[in-house]
Amino acid sequence: MTKTRILIVDDHPLLREALCAAIQAEPDMQVVGEASNGQQAVQEAMALKPDAVVMDLYLPVKDGVTAIKEIIAATPSARILAITSSTEDRQVVSAIQAGALGYLTKDASRAQFLQGLRQVASGKIFLPPEIAEKLARGVRQRPLQEENPQPEPLTHREQEVMYLLGEGLSNRMIARKLQLSEATVRVHVFNILQKLGLTERGQAIVYAMRLRQEGSKNY
Repeated sequence: MTKTRILIVDDHPLLREALCAAIQAEPDMQVVGEASNGQQAVQEAMALKPDAVVMDLYLPVKDGVTAIKEIIAATPSARILAITSSTEDRQVVSAIQAGALGYLTKDASRAQFLQGLRQVASGKIFLPPEIAEKLARGVRQRPLQEENPQPEPLTHREQEVMYLLGEGLSNRMIARKLQLSEATVRVHVFNILQKLGLTERGQAIVYAMRLRQEGSKNY
């Protein structure tokens, strides 16, 4: 069995030990490296090229969001699960904007942590309901039809991208599915945000999820 290779980043030795123990107990995963600060995280990620990175956001030397940005810039295919004790809206949005595919608070259960890690390692977005709600705050306060009274219609390709956003796919996975470049997908996501009057990619994801849940075809 090919094991999923994981890099653990946290400045607390006891928490790193607990995360490592949880992962090493799983037959399909293994810890290939550890880091205790943001600068070391970037170096280890570039050297080890793990399948996924578990990244604390409050780190010494270089904070987690900055480390995520640098890792993504160097390795666009990097898959990162952000973990933190904070549930502040700004912190959640910053991590997702930086390129993290998932976000968990440190009080999550072992089962939820492993579920999120596996999902992120497979290239899918993982946002627990309470975190998704934070990303959607600006969207969910009004009915869907009032979010943008007269939105410019999405093109057929933009509708396809929007649909896949609602499935929780990353830009990389959308690009593969639609046989496009990641750069082209990013342009489509930007255009979707502009047309729907949204400000964050996370809002577009939640918006698409809501449409799918409500059975709407009005992408």
